[in-house]
Amino acid sequence: MPFQALEIQLTGPVATIWMNRPDLHNAFDETLIAELTAACIAIEADNDVRVVILAGRGKSFSAGADLNWMKRAANNGLDDNLNDARALARMLRVLAEMKKPTIARVQGAALGGGMGLAAACDIAVASTKAVFATSEVKFGIIPAAISPYVLRAIGARQAYRYFQSAERIDAARAREIGLVHETVEPEQLDAKVQEIVGSLLQGGPFSQAAAKDLIRAVSGRPINDTLVDDTAHRIAHLRTTPEAREGIAAFLEKRQPNWIGE
Repeated sequence: MPFQALEIQLTGPVATIWMNRPDLHNAFDETLIAELTAACIAIEADNDVRVVILAGRGKSFSAGADLNWMKRAANNGLDDNLNDARALARMLRVLAEMKKPTIARVQGAALGGGMGLAAACDIAVASTKAVFATSEVKFGIIPAAISPYVLRAIGARQAYRYFQSAERIDAARAREIGLVHETVEPEQLDAKVQEIVGSLLQGGPFSQAAAKDLIRAVSGRPINDTLVDDTAHRIAHLRTTPEAREGIAAFLEKRQPNWIGE
């Protein structure tokens, strides 16, 4: 499908979603929000795609919300603002709940909603030039839509600081607090992303989707009989699937499973 604010690059089993508003630092407005939602839904339905990379053209990953869009929103009524906020929240949730593995490739600034996009992806790899912030309080607002994903990444304790201070977080600090998994020099960013893609392509797609669902089901829950029984049901079910049978057979026969391409 044609996009105004995005570019979709398909390379074998990998889809890269490029936010393509470099002159505006990939800040998002209603168009980018709608297109990113649609792109994630379309890619989710494409069985040939195994891994999704979210990236930004130009110097910035994403500077968050487009200030002109926010200015228009400030002049609208509550109902229009609620519709805009719900669209943003839905976009983040669609990205976060994709069944396929997702990687944020963060080469520069990821501010406000841009930090939310990085946190909503399963894996985040940042250049040492990357910088993050939940800068919303500087504009008299709060990081509401992104909060479930940022809190999931850095925890409430760190959020109490950064949601209120809006301090800039450099790449090393972002890794220290759990916002990103890897930091590398800019010239090594794509190689590190591809290294992780290679590892992801070794896993079974059905089991990877089940692993993501498992994390959501277990994270933050008390370890009790209900939770333990749920985990037992999950592994018992997975063992009976064609993918599990193929994976075990491939290991015993010392060959690659059928989900790994030539």
